[in-house]
Amino acid sequence: MKIIINTSSMVPIYEQIIDQIKTLIRNGDLKENDQLPSVRTLSKELRISALTVKKAYDILENEGFTITIHGKGTYVTAPNTELLLEEQKKELEADLEKAIQKGRRCGISDEDIRNLFELLLEE
Repeated sequence: MKIIINTSSMVPIYEQIIDQIKTLIRNGDLKENDQLPSVRTLSKELRISALTVKKAYDILENEGFTITIHGKGTYVTAPNTELLLEEQKKELEADLEKAIQKGRRCGISDEDIRNLFELLLEE
């Protein structure tokens, strides 16, 4: 499992871990019952606090992406397609929001942005 931490990013490290693991699950690189590295192993690999990795794993479990079996490890759960779709929609929404903000900063009207979006949808 390849996780890359960007220390200069404004995104907290635990969120970067969560986002990358979710992406690996969505892309099928991590499948149901695949075991994630232990908290200690991943913290050593990434050279970060074990508490940071633990926080990321706890959130992934609370959101239903993983399950932790005490003494055995953390495993990917069966993909919840509705949950994955909702995650993808949130990601798309954030990207669209950035595009709209960029258009407005460039002085493009909302109507022109809407027209461009509809034109792109037709492709």
